[in-house]
Amino acid sequence: MRSPRAETFTRVIDAVFACNGGFLAAGDALTRPLGLTAAQWQVLGFLEDGPATAAEVARRRGLRRQSVQETVNRLLRNEMLDRLPNPADARAPLLSLTRGARTAMRELGAAQVEWAEEVAAEVSREDLETTLRTLRRLREVSTRG
Repeated sequence: MRSPRAETFTRVIDAVFACNGGFLAAGDALTRPLGLTAAQWQVLGFLEDGPATAAEVARRRGLRRQSVQETVNRLLRNEMLDRLPNPADARAPLLSLTRGARTAMRELGAAQVEWAEEVAAEVSREDLETTLRTLRRLREVSTRG
């Protein structure tokens, strides 16, 4: 039998999974006009900070490497990413955004701001800040190992 705290934590997990599904659906709706998916947007967004390997994207985003690699392959085929030599590991090329990807990210940025303003207007800033702190702490303690 779960303790009341563990039961509440389990409900938090269920709520996070439900939110994630909703966020992915919203992301797909925002990216659809540009021929992208929310998963592709996640990868492109990570690479806005500079070139990285697929494994690094997966690790830092908390995603499975195989699913990130599949997304990267689609982005390469759609000419949204370039492969660059990786001086640290010749077998793992660095990925960087193409000009088309940068243009798409600017357009998505504007659409995301509008969407975020609408959603955030429905929740107090204090609740959002508490949620952010809590989720960061939960990620920290759940990934120890």
